[in-house]
Amino acid sequence: MKTIRLLYPDHVSGGLETYYFGANLLQHILPHNEEQLLVKVDVIPPNGKEKEIVDGIYGKDEIIFALENANAQIEKENPDRIITIGGNCLVSFAPFDYLHGKYENVGIVWFDAHPDVSKAENGYPNAHAMVLGSLMGYGDSVMTERMKNKPFDAKDILYIGLQEIHDYQKSFLDETGVNYKIQTENFVKNGEIKEFVSRYDHILLHLDIDVLDASLFHSTYFANKELVGDGAGSGKMTMEKLGKLLKLVEDNSSIKGFTVAEYLPFDEHKLHQMFSKLNLFKE
Repeated sequence: MKTIRLLYPDHVSGGLETYYFGANLLQHILPHNEEQLLVKVDVIPPNGKEKEIVDGIYGKDEIIFALENANAQIEKENPDRIITIGGNCLVSFAPFDYLHGKYENVGIVWFDAHPDVSKAENGYPNAHAMVLGSLMGYGDSVMTERMKNKPFDAKDILYIGLQEIHDYQKSFLDETGVNYKIQTENFVKNGEIKEFVSRYDHILLHLDIDVLDASLFHSTYFANKELVGDGAGSGKMTMEKLGKLLKLVEDNSSIKGFTVAEYLPFDEHKLHQMFSKLNLFKE
């Protein structure tokens, strides 16, 4: 089985330069494996400048550039399994679409505090909030026009860690028929997870780091009090619980795609920026 690690440091879709830094740091945090080829998506690096909002999408042209490069890189390598190193949540779009075309009977397990089914018309311009809706075929054309394979069905999605959602997100989920549970008090039970993954020959697993409790893990969006996003709240999960649930999915399914997204090491990024001002490291 050919497994690639897709380094996809998209920062534009989330509107934060720390996504770029975080993805490049995350590649060194993951366990080393020389058998898994590292493939880098061509992403325009941060330059400190604000992007234009075009058709309701922040940085639309840069997002398209990276998406098309991601598709090209994946098609060139033709992998059997993809570990995607993000970047924000949008990075799951290209690999999950590709793997949906490669395999039959595929389900998605989406670890996230948020549903990621927003549209540009909802007024939030950062495309990372639109990725799962786009994989279902309902998102903005910036993604759906670049989809190579059929959309995912509502029945093929399981949310783990989902917190309170906005009215427009609830309307979308209800109207499309996604079976979801708000998990502010209790997470999805182990038996429900096992039952879901047992229906599928293959599973695609998306992990948004913001599923973790920001008071316990500080490299997540909601640990930065200056950020408000679309007004949604933080995750509630501990690292111990997350580890057990990830292992539960792995032990009971065949994972063909795994994304780690939204890793935001704010302190480490500030340290990097401080050192970058010293000539000592440049001469």
